[in-house]
Amino acid sequence: MMGCGKSKSVTPSADSVESSSRDAAAVDSATVAEEVLLEPFDPPKLEELEASVTWVDQRVVDTLELRRQAEANTKSLVTVDEALKLRNDSPEANKKILSALGRLPDSDADVDWNATLVRHLNGDAKSMNPLMANSTSEFEVHGLMAFGVFSFDWEMKPLAIADVTVSWQTSSDGMYDKVVLRDDLTWSDGKPITAHDVVFSFQTIMNPKVPVPAVRAGTDELRWVAAYDNQTLVYFHKKPSPTNIWNINFPVIPKHVYEESVKEDPTMANSEYHIKLEQKPVCGGPYIITKRTQGQEIVLERRDDWFKKDGKLVRPLRHFKEIRCRVIEDPNTALLALRAGEIEETILNPEQWITEQTNNDEFYAKNTKATGTQWVEFHFCWNCDTPYFSDKRVRQAMSYAFDHREMLDKLFYGLYEPAMGPFHASAWMAPKQGLKPYQQDLDKAEDLLDEAGWEDSDGDGIRDKTIGGKKINFEFTLLSSTTPNSLKVSELLKQNLDQIGVVCNVKPTEFTVLQQLEIEHKFHAAMGGWGTGTDPDTTINIFGTGENRNFGSYSNKEVDALYEAGRKEFDPVKRAAIYAKIHEIVYEDQVYTWLFWRNSFYGFNKALRGYKFSPRGPYNYGPGFDSLWKAVP
Repeated sequence: MMGCGKSKSVTPSADSVESSSRDAAAVDSATVAEEVLLEPFDPPKLEELEASVTWVDQRVVDTLELRRQAEANTKSLVTVDEALKLRNDSPEANKKILSALGRLPDSDADVDWNATLVRHLNGDAKSMNPLMANSTSEFEVHGLMAFGVFSFDWEMKPLAIADVTVSWQTSSDGMYDKVVLRDDLTWSDGKPITAHDVVFSFQTIMNPKVPVPAVRAGTDELRWVAAYDNQTLVYFHKKPSPTNIWNINFPVIPKHVYEESVKEDPTMANSEYHIKLEQKPVCGGPYIITKRTQGQEIVLERRDDWFKKDGKLVRPLRHFKEIRCRVIEDPNTALLALRAGEIEETILNPEQWITEQTNNDEFYAKNTKATGTQWVEFHFCWNCDTPYFSDKRVRQAMSYAFDHREMLDKLFYGLYEPAMGPFHASAWMAPKQGLKPYQQDLDKAEDLLDEAGWEDSDGDGIRDKTIGGKKINFEFTLLSSTTPNSLKVSELLKQNLDQIGVVCNVKPTEFTVLQQLEIEHKFHAAMGGWGTGTDPDTTINIFGTGENRNFGSYSNKEVDALYEAGRKEFDPVKRAAIYAKIHEIVYEDQVYTWLFWRNSFYGFNKALRGYKFSPRGPYNYGPGFDSLWKAVP
């Protein structure tokens, strides 16, 4: 989600009275503190809306049922037994494995409903509060235990979740969304989940004292959220936009748990109360956290009270009774754990995929592996606010200096494709022609640096430039995560730049520290990556002037104007052209040196079934992880 154009004002209480067809009911509509980033707004009564608005029904979907319907039209290429004997050494073998092992169960009798799954997390989850999520590990855990109203399928099409929603409607003019929640929803402490929790979450996100800029981006495009009773919600938009659906998809936290504590500790992290909540959070999803050992493991248990009411099943039961998320930061240690049966799934790097580590009898004794295209790009981010990278020619020089072919062929064994901007070539919004990947050209890199004024004036072998009357050597620090692949790529850049008189000091940095330095813009350059969002507008948060994840402080008025145009354009062909143009501009400006698209490579225990890949990997969509299951032994 993303957004801009925040407004700060005094907002009065809006606890007005809503007269419905029944008795009058109170409207809870984001009563906020004095400094909340909202303009005053008095929401209309529900009957006034109903009389003046034409509603259009939107999708309310059981995503597991959607998968079943899709599978009904396809057949397995091989049997399960045949798939388990295959070695994934070709695209054809990969298709066969996924066609047989990636299916949902034919019947409930096939499922081991008491099974435990041991998942791999490549880093610890810093916070159990979904408003604070910033890392992949946090998103993985929150996907199991957090409450959400909206999602999207493997084709990135939005939907309301049938487990929690009765109906979802959008006004014909695009100014309102109305949702009716189910009345059988409870938090893990037994309190009901209501529309008032959604309003409170919106209120908290829009409180500037609460440090959640990533979640606020996009949510701040909402004018208001109102709860007309315990189940009925209306989202009020500032203007019609094709991106409005993503603005209403924000995390939800329990009002009764946080309403008082956030006043005392708006960080939602420092008080004793919030620290205790981190160990045993109140959960609104299908699983509850039963144990958390910092840096080692998070244990979750299936919530019977989520699935059953009065002894009857009211929602499709999730396939695992217990999920143990083991934190293993080193990928080689994780692979050893998979081979030993200590974890049952893990992401694989190219070296692990291509070499004997996952191609011998020992690996295939307990495991198999599968791959799919994933829209996750990696890059070097250049901080445009530093004297080194403010000039586009310098950033282009960095891209020409880097040996892309050595990285792709030698470091990644030809398994990754070159990245040429923020959108994958197969995405509907990507440019369809004209862009070419950078290739190493040291002469071109040197010419560009010369043009930008970076020359070796004193013959010491290091380029320099006089800025503000002071000579500055071209020597900068590149932050890299501590993972082996990130360090290898970063060291390759260092070696390449040595050849043209630029000193690059690679600094291995723990992920959370690196992330904070980027947020504060306290870096010269950093290696990082982004997963593609559900809509191209999400990239405004990365390339829009002053936006929250614009770590490199890039600013281009044409790009900003195009993002605004994209938010107003409903025609999909015209929208695609707008974002393709943004792609072309940021690629020309080399905001990043784009490196590669990281495809999904996973190892799975042979007992696991149901995995299906999407542009966001095998888990982060609907049903995603929920489709995994274990066969009865």
